Amino acid sequence: MEPVTEALIPKMNLKLTQTPLSAADFDALTAGRPQLHPGFYPQWGRIVEAGLRQKLYTITARSDDGGVLLGALPLVFMRSPLFGRHLISVPYVNVGGCVVSADLDEAAREDVERALVDEAVKLADSLGVKYLELRNTHEMTHPSLTFERRGKVLMELKFPETSEELWKAIGPKVRNQIRKGEKAGLRAEWGGKELLKEFYAVFAETMRNVGTPVYSRRLFDVMFDELGEKIEICLVKTPENRLASAAILVHGREITEVPSAGTLRWANAQCANMFLYWNLLKHSLEDRGAKIFDFGRSSVGGGTWHFKKQWGAEEVPVVWKYYVREGTMDDVRPDNSTYGLAIRVWKRLPVWVTRIIGPWIVRGIP
Repeated sequence: MEPVTEALIPKMNLKLTQTPLSAADFDALTAGRPQLHPGFYPQWGRIVEAGLRQKLYTITARSDDGGVLLGALPLVFMRSPLFGRHLISVPYVNVGGCVVSADLDEAAREDVERALVDEAVKLADSLGVKYLELRNTHEMTHPSLTFERRGKVLMELKFPETSEELWKAIGPKVRNQIRKGEKAGLRAEWGGKELLKEFYAVFAETMRNVGTPVYSRRLFDVMFDELGEKIEICLVKTPENRLASAAILVHGREITEVPSAGTLRWANAQCANMFLYWNLLKHSLEDRGAKIFDFGRSSVGGGTWHFKKQWGAEEVPVVWKYYVREGTMDDVRPDNSTYGLAIRVWKRLPVWVTRIIGPWIVRGIP
């Protein structure tokens, strides 16, 4: 395809659908990108529809003749009796927003993004949401996007060539903690959907312990149905086959991330979490050919930031942009003082109770 110039952009056609991009369209749109976060996969649309029971919209921009796909913006309409209505691109993942063809020059890319956001703002108005949220990794200028969040960063580790080099790079303190897990007899077990029951048991208890409502088991079932070989599970077990820690890995193009993980409290004494992450890193590098490991978002200086930093992860700015229609941007944040008591109470609930109530609550949290 010849590079598309700015002069062609005013002739593009915009379309709103309730279906995700086809695999062929997505591959064509992202063909020029050797590295891609898994959060951009179009499968997330079906995942959140079936797993969170929310509604997907996709805005596409094509050339005037309808033949060349220039850009797309997936949006999830989230409705909750507790938190109201929001339009998000895309919930659950850390990176989302507009996907624009790499064949466009810079000015043309900006025009396509602007046109996509224009349509997203119209959709937000028609649905009566509190706000529209775009989870960007780059700066985006649009007159309707009047609020932004910069308080968190992605923590990404650029892999060396071999796991031996990685082992040397992580430093003696981290290596000693990993060895402690090895001396305790911990082992890593890898698999797919067949390990989901065990993963979810660890994950649900971990979320209860930190005071966070847990996602439904259904969400993870659908993730495996939609993502196929792009997703897998790692379990950490003791010599007695007791579950200690677990994580889900999702593989993008040369970028692997951990969207959900957990470690049981008793296993911290055996450094199970450190043992888990070493196996995640080693597997991603050696067996999946990843160039970058995305540890996820953290507040600079916070506890999770320090955990990720010790592995050699570096900060990557993320710029979440908002079109705010109602209220303030702090209404549903977990650090809102309104929710302090609820979090303390949640930590005391039996895990089985949180597995029943949690999915109903968290499905509507933007």
